[in-house]
Amino acid sequence: MFKNLGGLGDMAKMMKAAQDMQAKMAELQETLANTVVMGEAGAGLVKARCTAKGELTGLEIDPAILVPSEKEVVEDLIVAAIKDAQAKAAARGQQEMARLTEGLGLPPDFKLPF
Repeated sequence: MFKNLGGLGDMAKMMKAAQDMQAKMAELQETLANTVVMGEAGAGLVKARCTAKGELTGLEIDPAILVPSEKEVVEDLIVAAIKDAQAKAAARGQQEMARLTEGLGLPPDFKLPF
């Protein structure tokens, strides 16, 4: 069908591949927004929930640590739990991105702009 069009047949394939990749990226972004990871600190006394995109969605604090004299400890645990959740979110995002790029035949370390 594209024999007499020179490189236009290859261009059509590239455009189709780009459209497919765009659709898969949109699906991945939605999956990451709906995937929840938990981070914790203080042996579970403070837990933070994040989406796999890194958005903080919730925080749980065990009431046993809510002692006024321990305010700084509680604050440190909150920050640690949030950082743990965000690190897990980033790792999950990288795993999902690796699966996507692998499915497209791209090298595992290929960086996309998302």
